[in-house]
Amino acid sequence: MTTVVVLIAAPEGLRGHLTRWMVEVHAGVFVGNPSRRIRDRLWDLLATRIGDGQAILVEPAANEQGWSVRTAGKDRWKPVDFDGLILSARYRNQPNENTPSAR
Repeated sequence: MTTVVVLIAAPEGLRGHLTRWMVEVHAGVFVGNPSRRIRDRLWDLLATRIGDGQAILVEPAANEQGWSVRTAGKDRWKPVDFDGLILSARYRNQPNENTPSAR
């Protein structure tokens, strides 16, 4: 099964490094079939070097959907397991008690 990586606002060099193992089909979107070992090593590199950007990896998994998601960086969406179904959740900003709108 295919692996997909999406990079948003990634530091220089990460996209180039991914092109060694995957094909960039659109700016920041990579598709390929790396082995589990290579995929884990790529993810370790991405997760440590993403900085203020965002990295998303969709990989094959032995579950009902047939895939799972990993995220790193400043997440806008987070994968949430809902009774075995992976959904994406966006958390709302909680107002600070000291702001005028929260009073």
